[in-house]
Amino acid sequence: MNTTDFTKTRTLSNESSGLGEPVLSVEDYARLREYAMNDELADELDRAIVVQRERVPDDVVTMNARCSYLDERLGTQREIELVFPEEADPAAGKVSVLTPVGSALIGLRVGQEIAWDFPDGSVRRLKVTGVCKAA
Repeated sequence: MNTTDFTKTRTLSNESSGLGEPVLSVEDYARLREYAMNDELADELDRAIVVQRERVPDDVVTMNARCSYLDERLGTQREIELVFPEEADPAAGKVSVLTPVGSALIGLRVGQEIAWDFPDGSVRRLKVTGVCKAA
């Protein structure tokens, strides 16, 4: 875990299409550590920049945020709400952070993308295209 004052020591370009470290609030990080049963989520948490909730930029995918992403391999765009496992309801667009998509997107900014291994053996490139924080 990298704990830092995000606004003073980190500058992430809004035009960034590469993959930087995921950004998580202290609260989300602590709760996600309880769920980090899969290696992929644990790896993302290990490289995360952890900051106070008010320091998380508005364009970062956080827990309970609605986000849209492009699956570049399939050429499809989807909007989801990223939730904790007990709140998941795929029919309502509520996707668990423990799913491949959820683990891939947590902490990414609009414009960032990530290549992620899926259970079917495919590697998909997901690009965040929008974020709307929970009210």
